Amino acid sequence: MPASYEIPTLAGQLVRLEPMTINHVDGLLQAANEDRSTYLYTQIPHSSDDMAAYVTDLLDQWEIDEAIPFIQVALESGCVVGATRFMTIRSVAATELPFAVEIGGTWLSGSMQRTGINTEAKLLLLDYAFTTLKVTRVDLKTDARNDRSRAAILRLGATFEGVLRSFQPSMVSGEEGHFRDTAMYSIVSDE
Repeated sequence: MPASYEIPTLAGQLVRLEPMTINHVDGLLQAANEDRSTYLYTQIPHSSDDMAAYVTDLLDQWEIDEAIPFIQVALESGCVVGATRFMTIRSVAATELPFAVEIGGTWLSGSMQRTGINTEAKLLLLDYAFTTLKVTRVDLKTDARNDRSRAAILRLGATFEGVLRSFQPSMVSGEEGHFRDTAMYSIVSDE
């Protein structure tokens, strides 16, 4: 059964976002294992089996209209450097375009962090969300302790809406079974 939402290819000057497929497992695995010390607040698969399950799960979410998953390709090298997605897709009726989405599940290989790729990828997603999907709101959220991510979200022009206490399970290694406080941000179409 085809998903309602196409996964477009979006390109900027530094990064190209492509539809995620099972064929991207090896590239994602190489990117994920480049420098694992940078993944403090998120869980990124590290084995081939785990990465295949991660990709399969995201594609299953796409099939039921719960996510629109992308891989990130650095234009300079042509290599897969990470992943991102639209998630928490909200619409009034199943047959309508969404009124809101979340940009999340984003990760980049260690060497691609702080290169402008993340910012450009987010801007490509924001443009697509507001101009093609015609949403009125885009959510961005992060672990409240993740100062680096919070600063990056603010640089995009998002508005800080507050911290939701014990909002979701922590993704920090060693905190399994604990819940994290989540910093919530948004950008709305009027902005």
